[in-house]
Amino acid sequence: MKRSVNVGLIQMSCGVDSTKNFKKAAGYIKQAVEQGANIVCTQELFKSRYFCQSEDSKMFKLAEEVNENNPTIQKLGALASEFDIVLIASLFEKRASGIYHNTAVVFDNDGSYLGKYRKMHIPDDPSYLEKFYFTPGDLGYPVFKTKFADIGVLICWDQWYPEAARLLALHGAEIIFIPTAIGFSTLYDEEDYDDAWQIVQRGHAVANACFLAAVNRIGFEEEPNGVGGINFWGRSFVTDPYGRILKEASSDKEEVLVCPVELSFMNSIRDGYSFPFRDRRVDSYEGLNELYLD
Repeated sequence: MKRSVNVGLIQMSCGVDSTKNFKKAAGYIKQAVEQGANIVCTQELFKSRYFCQSEDSKMFKLAEEVNENNPTIQKLGALASEFDIVLIASLFEKRASGIYHNTAVVFDNDGSYLGKYRKMHIPDDPSYLEKFYFTPGDLGYPVFKTKFADIGVLICWDQWYPEAARLLALHGAEIIFIPTAIGFSTLYDEEDYDDAWQIVQRGHAVANACFLAAVNRIGFEEEPNGVGGINFWGRSFVTDPYGRILKEASSDKEEVLVCPVELSFMNSIRDGYSFPFRDRRVDSYEGLNELYLD
């Protein structure tokens, strides 16, 4: 029996005003619903510019507690309920003074808060100085059972690690959503890095026989010191269990990408091919618990 769902991705630029960014995202969420979306996902840290290009303790003021009293949580839940959608949104979470997380929150279609995922892999590269801001996640890799699909969430840097996607698949994820903020830094030369970004995620979908949806921001964001910045490359996309791109956004325009996903196709792939689960040699993978094998 066919089982379909429409995935909506919100690709946009961000300004310095978090209220305006939220209002813009809410408008695009409405557009996604008008186009038939059942599950909608924002880009990483959609309420602000990507502040991790420099280390500035004043940026901690952007963080917010994730609880039922938080106005952002209340507004997101209301949007999910009003539009009868599952909603995934990426926030800067304040857990306590000195402990902050890069967090995605998930709401079911009735507006109920299902839980959160905290980014596990934290980069510390030029223009991506995230270790200054984010404590690594401690919630593992949860899968959220929603009205429309069983979904898992990773965040940006997590997308390079096959172990993370595998664990979500083993927990039953049918669609892996990856809100991200990635682009070309003007401080160093890069070629075809955006292709590698897409290819590795398509590989996760193939290896785990699941769907995957990655959503990125667009636009140029200058470093606070005025030296350099990041051109975010967009290209939000949805891929199927064969690694085929079902739909892809542009590299430089704000877009609401809505893509139909046939979940029953995933089940037929898992039944037809044994590599995702049956033929795994779990008795031989003990080395994966080591940082490096000397």
